[in-house]
Amino acid sequence: MAELSSVAQAETMIRQNVCDFGVDKMLLGQASGRILRQRVMAERDQPPYDRVMMDGIAIRHGDVRSFHIHGTQRAGAPVGRLVADDACLNVTTGAILPEGSDTVVPIERLIQQNDQFSLEPGYTPEAGQFVHARASDCRTGDVLLEPGIRLNAPALAVLAANGYARVEVARSPSIGILSTGDELVPVEGPVQEWEIRRSNEQALAGALRTRGLTDIHIDWAGDDLDDTIRALEKALSVHDVLILSGGVSMGSFDYVPRALERLGVERIFHKIAQRPGKPMWFGIGRQGQRIFALPGNPVSALTCCVRYVVPSLLTAMGARTPERFTVMLDAAIPLIPTLARFVPVRLRHDAQGRACVSPQPASTSGDFSHLATTDGFVELPPGEGSASVGTAAVFHGW
Repeated sequence: MAELSSVAQAETMIRQNVCDFGVDKMLLGQASGRILRQRVMAERDQPPYDRVMMDGIAIRHGDVRSFHIHGTQRAGAPVGRLVADDACLNVTTGAILPEGSDTVVPIERLIQQNDQFSLEPGYTPEAGQFVHARASDCRTGDVLLEPGIRLNAPALAVLAANGYARVEVARSPSIGILSTGDELVPVEGPVQEWEIRRSNEQALAGALRTRGLTDIHIDWAGDDLDDTIRALEKALSVHDVLILSGGVSMGSFDYVPRALERLGVERIFHKIAQRPGKPMWFGIGRQGQRIFALPGNPVSALTCCVRYVVPSLLTAMGARTPERFTVMLDAAIPLIPTLARFVPVRLRHDAQGRACVSPQPASTSGDFSHLATTDGFVELPPGEGSASVGTAAVFHGW
């Protein structure tokens, strides 16, 4: 096992060798789900004026209980003015608070007679009530969003409210996914007894697309060294990142490492002390392309993609928040003395709100039929015996 990299070593080497993919400036309406790459500042105070929070009347707080109506202050209209202590203006939610007033009385607490409002018996308004004070949310120039966040609905609203019609986001790298193996056939069409449909590439693409990595191109190569070299050469000429599935182990027809070497790709490491996914390979092409060569077994390929490929690409794009989090085992899981172990699990929350997982181990690294009933996998370090019930473990979602 001396030649194997540990999980931590593999992660560090990948992180040290995955570069920034650059920045795109795009229309706000197209930026949903992208990673922000600029600091966003408040264009002006928010709210930009003392804002009315309820439909009702605006008054000057005091001892007066009856008020003459002197007009209406509606949302979207220039500011009006209150002229006397016994005067009021009808106001609508979102309107600017009229000058000379300091309190809003909701319509439900008023009695109207002709052009006059009276306070409901027993009701005494408080000074400043139902007024959203100017700059109480933020002031001009305040930092509202930092680079590295994913642009979700609230973030998009902040950008729009502050005049960011175009926004700088991380460029999404061009990613090629290449499956290898004579036994693989397209999803559509007939399949012979000795063949299997190309499912790995769809799983890998799905793991990427759900994280906003959508510039994906899929191809295939058979178990032939020259064919593998040609397919890899073509992919390396057009993609920033290449993810391979299959052909990376020690078999007679595992041509990927030899093909990559022929093409001048620098190997960073080959094999990790883990199960599943031990044969994983990582290297750098002549033009800086990042190549992740994953095992062909479906569980191994998807586990390696989620554990290493996805987080390294998101980090390279400037994402600040890791997806992984800690959960608690609700059943014991046997450990492997010399290998880290990744075990598929179902996620739930107990009565105390704690995140718990139920192990759903695959019978082999080729058993992917039941993965769709799981939520992700936990990562357990090498060790003797078992990780007992209640053990804290890192969870990675599919």
